[in-house]
Amino acid sequence: MKLERPLVFFDLEATGVAPLDDRIVDVALIKRLPDGTEQAFCSYVNPGIPIPAEASAIHHITDAMVKDAPSFRELAPRILEFVASCDLGGFNVLKYDIPMLQAEFKRAGFELPMDGRRVVDSFVVFQRMEPRNLGAAYKFYCGKVLEDAHRAEPDARAALEVLWSQLSRYPELPGTVEALSAFCQSRDPRNVDAEGKFVWRNGEAAFNFGKHRTLTLREIAQREPSYLEWLMRADRTTAELAKICREALAGRFPAKPQG
Repeated sequence: MKLERPLVFFDLEATGVAPLDDRIVDVALIKRLPDGTEQAFCSYVNPGIPIPAEASAIHHITDAMVKDAPSFRELAPRILEFVASCDLGGFNVLKYDIPMLQAEFKRAGFELPMDGRRVVDSFVVFQRMEPRNLGAAYKFYCGKVLEDAHRAEPDARAALEVLWSQLSRYPELPGTVEALSAFCQSRDPRNVDAEGKFVWRNGEAAFNFGKHRTLTLREIAQREPSYLEWLMRADRTTAELAKICREALAGRFPAKPQG
């Protein structure tokens, strides 16, 4: 790819995934110049708040590792200088890293100019170039073209063939229907409920949406029980979410699974 100006690919690790509430703990920027040479800037960041155990379990960065690191406010001028007159890139940066970076700059009293700055996201390229549908799976796993796609019988037969091919390709998959069912329905270990409306934060169920995002379910049950009562009645509330709220109002809170 011919570059007209430097392209900075970057990645962030943080205390969570909420730009308005979470904080960056690790930043890495790799600048590819038009002549093909590279420059890099990497640093731990002291977030000024504790890193939840659930976040540390993912990126393995602990409070002890960042306690002597500079704050983002201290790093902001160096980062802005590094990305000046550069385009940006990364994996899923459009939905996660750029909003997180912009929020940190704003809290620190700076601004990340985006006007005229182009962004390339390899995650978006991956999604668009590798479709995730039955026809693509049938071709990938079975080496065949799915004829009469979107007809019930051909689709059902193709799905069956795909599963058998997956079991052959991935010997680590469970070999019983019971175990495979559990594998298919397992949820993200960070989530309390299937939708991820609540996430584990230091062993407590915490809101992952709305005005109470990052606050624990226990806190809101004590401070604003009317909010949980409203949430139980909301049109889009699932039965699982309603049960969690009902249990919390009765003083019973989700317990994080061990292991």
